[in-house]
Amino acid sequence: MPSRSRQRLFFTILCLVWGSTWLALKVGVTAVPPGFFSGTRWTAAGLILLVWHAATGRPVRVGAHLFGRLALLGFLMVTLNSGIQLYGLRYIGSGLAAVISSALTPLSLLAFSVAVGQEAFRASQLGAIGLGVAGILVLFGPAAANGTMGSAALLGALALGVGCLAYSAGSVMARPLMRTLPPALLAATSNLIGGAILLVLSLLFEPGAREAASGAWGEAAWAAWLFLLLPGSLGATIIYFLLVRDWGASRAGTYAFVSPVISVLLGIAVFGERVQVTDAVGMVLMLAAAGLVLRPGRS
Repeated sequence: MPSRSRQRLFFTILCLVWGSTWLALKVGVTAVPPGFFSGTRWTAAGLILLVWHAATGRPVRVGAHLFGRLALLGFLMVTLNSGIQLYGLRYIGSGLAAVISSALTPLSLLAFSVAVGQEAFRASQLGAIGLGVAGILVLFGPAAANGTMGSAALLGALALGVGCLAYSAGSVMARPLMRTLPPALLAATSNLIGGAILLVLSLLFEPGAREAASGAWGEAAWAAWLFLLLPGSLGATIIYFLLVRDWGASRAGTYAFVSPVISVLLGIAVFGERVQVTDAVGMVLMLAAAGLVLRPGRS
């Protein structure tokens, strides 16, 4: 197990990288069909990790009895999560998307962890859930009530939520698998399977996917893809699995308490996104809920 100082360093890197990925995703999906953009990235990440694993002399064979669980894991964490979230990101800002995901992630990680017996539930956590719901109502309620938030934006926010639930469920499922599989191999196989499923579905059904296969995306989209592949998929995903193994899913999810600040600031600086007073209040409530769930000292 890595030392505490190394774990803290890993955690810092995770927050910085995943706080920046929403901006790269926003850039990518404006130029490339979301399913194809994400499917190629995760498939490449899985292949590269497998080659690296083999090149370092480590076994890459996975028992047949684990394949079904790995396929489900890849489908939840990559195919479903990435596909639906990227379509949602087309209709809402990158900063807002980061806050929604980051506030819901620790709550849903806790819920799934409790449901499968990995963690204990306390009555005080109901307050955190209540704060999270209040934050969502403040964030979306006024705009939805006066009709200024269109149906596309509401569906985009819903897609972010569904993708977050899929990712959280997969994260909790991944922890028992790491009793027999190292995190890097688990990341490689789940990325490859989930990415390949998403890529095939994209080529079969997604408008514009076959045209995108030509690679004529533009420099900005390619730069975003490479950033998401290298530090995002190859680096941060392994770090996340390491922290899930060593800390547990909900504690590893504390990255969600830090990364939204980075995402919001980048959204303002690059896209000129604005944060209203009600948006800020809703974000604070949602992040406060996450902080209550993940406060220091919780077992």
